[in-house]
This record gives sequence, C-alpha cells and structure tokens, in this order.
Amino acid sequence: MIVYPAEYNPRKEAVFAALAAIEGGQRLRFIPLRFRDYPETPARVAAALARAKRQPKGSVARWLKRQLIRGQYNWAREYFSRHPQAVAVAWNGLTGSRMAYLAAARDAGAATLYAELAPFPGRITLDPQGVNAEGSVPQAPEFYREWAAHHDVAGWREVGAGLTARESRRADVRQAGAEGLPDAPFLFCPLQVPDDSQVTLFAGWCGGMAGFLQALGRAAERLPGGWHLRLKEHPSAKMPLGPLLGPLVAGGRVVIDNATDSFAQVAASRGVVTLNSSMGLQAFFHDKPVITLGRAFFNLPGLVAHADSLPALEALFAAPDALGYDADLRAAFIAWLGAVYYPRFTWPGGEADPAAFAARLNDARRRSLA
Repeated sequence: MIVYPAEYNPRKEAVFAALAAIEGGQRLRFIPLRFRDYPETPARVAAALARAKRQPKGSVARWLKRQLIRGQYNWAREYFSRHPQAVAVAWNGLTGSRMAYLAAARDAGAATLYAELAPFPGRITLDPQGVNAEGSVPQAPEFYREWAAHHDVAGWREVGAGLTARESRRADVRQAGAEGLPDAPFLFCPLQVPDDSQVTLFAGWCGGMAGFLQALGRAAERLPGGWHLRLKEHPSAKMPLGPLLGPLVAGGRVVIDNATDSFAQVAASRGVVTLNSSMGLQAFFHDKPVITLGRAFFNLPGLVAHADSLPALEALFAAPDALGYDADLRAAFIAWLGAVYYPRFTWPGGEADPAAFAARLNDARRRSLA
C-alpha cells in the first residue's frame, strides 16, 4: 500500500492513482499531528523548516510552523512504525512538511518514493532517494558506458521526441519564431524560476538567482570579440527579473530575448549555460555543449562542463569554441534515463506503465532494507 498527502492537482493525483492501482493506496487529505517526540524529531523539524518554501515571518509564525512540522513528523513516524510495509509517497519532497513526512517514514524503516515532473515528454520521476540533485541517478560516467555495452542506445534521441518550449504564463515572455536571431555567435542561458527549489537549494557557489546573474555578467566580459550571452526569463516565473538584468545589459555583452522560442535559441547558440535547468539536459538533443554552475544530477564529466567557481566560469567563457562533450556518453546517459529511470506517464490522460511503476515501488522497498 502507498500512503500519500493529497495535492489537489489533477496530474499529481493521477500519478498517485497509478501507483495505488498497483497495490492499493491511502490518500491523506492532510497530514495528521502527534506531539510525542522521537529522539530525531528536533533535528528533522529544523531541517524541514529551514527548507520550507514559504518562510514564516516573525517569531510567533515561525513557532507555529515549527509545531506543525513537528506534529506531522511525529505522526508519520508513528504511523510507518506500525505499517512498515507501506510506501510513503510525496510530490517533490524537498521542502517543509513533505520533507518531514518522508524523513519520518525513512526513520521508521519504511520505503519512500519521491515524485516529480520529468524533463522529457510522456515521462515522470519516481525516485526512492530524492529528486534533482538529491536523486539516485548514478554519478559515475563508467556506469553508463558499461550499461551501453550491453544495451542498444542508437535510438536515444527518441527519448526527447516531442520536446517543445514551455507555454508562457506571462505576456512579456513569449515563444515566437527564430526570425530575429543574429548570425553572431552566442551562448544561451534559459533562466529558471527564481524561487524554485532547483535555484534555492542547488545553486551551489552562486547562492541563488542574484548571485548567478552577477556571475554571468562578470563572465560575459571574458567572451571573445563578436560573441555575446543571450538570456531569456522563465515563462512561468511570476516575478520579472528586470532590476537584476538591467546592469547586465548595460555592459553590452548580454542580450535579453524574451520573445524568441527557447529551443530556437538553443538550436542557434554555440552552447547553453545554466545553473541546473532541465533545458541544459534537453540541449543534448541539439548537440550543444553545456555549462552548469549549480548542482545538477547530470554534472558528469563528458556530459557538461561544470564551473565550480567564478574563475572557472570566466575561463570557459574566454574560450567558448573549445567547449565540447562526449557524444557516446551522452547517448548512453539519455538512453539509460529513458529505459530505466523515467517511467512512462502521459498527461493529459494519466496513462502509466504499470510494470515500470511497480519496478520503482520494488526498488523503493529494496533500498529501505539496504
């Protein structure tokens, strides 16, 4: 049986329903509370509160939020202690209440499963360990080379079939054609949602969106003559980044293009720069070199060039023509993601691959026993 907090989002609920169809499920309208602490309660609550997406303002609000997470952790810990064969499932699970809920299940010895959108069409993330940089994707290039030696990876590009730019929710960020793109060489940076967990938790040495943009502005000054850095705001970001982008444009080496289709800019670029956006991974299908600055699950040597400091980023920008990648490793990596890691799940419709979903549940239980 899977046990999951309700999300009141049709796509998320459809994923949970597909898992529940395999072995039954219990949907929690809310996570109940219990206030008898375990030895681990204070540390787990502090960690979850520190990652809460909406940080409480004021000491009273912070105390109330802490008590809420405390009660939820204690209830989940007691519940999964009594039901060790149940699998705790939650969406994302990186912050706040969902983080505490999954930590409690794990502390009780139960299996956990983190659900999240996948970067490829018709797929979903179901990971027993976490999502994004905290997931279970192997980090050794040799793992993929060994896997590819025993599997056909020739059709790896099919994993990205149907990729299109995300529909914009903002009138000032569009997905128009590619008519206005220049002939001059450029690097392209598709910006992420500033308060997304990918930015707030996994920005690495940049510290967040402001630090990321400052680093890009400094590095853009090192681009060779005739080159420029092209930026586009995320089509789902609610807050425009104009105040942060203004100083970058003033330097003359950075262009803001919020009109041209995102993938058209990827295709016309000489390389893609990102903290850890899924578009960095999707740029593999356009055979583009990729520079990452933050923590990304695809930060493998040969897949991307990872800049772990400002001097490293400046050095990469100073010689953009020298950027490259291991094409065979990319093929193996994407093929493994499509064949093993991301189960098929189509939306709308909510159609899932029962065998793949069952395999992820079994993997979650195996890991809980390790």
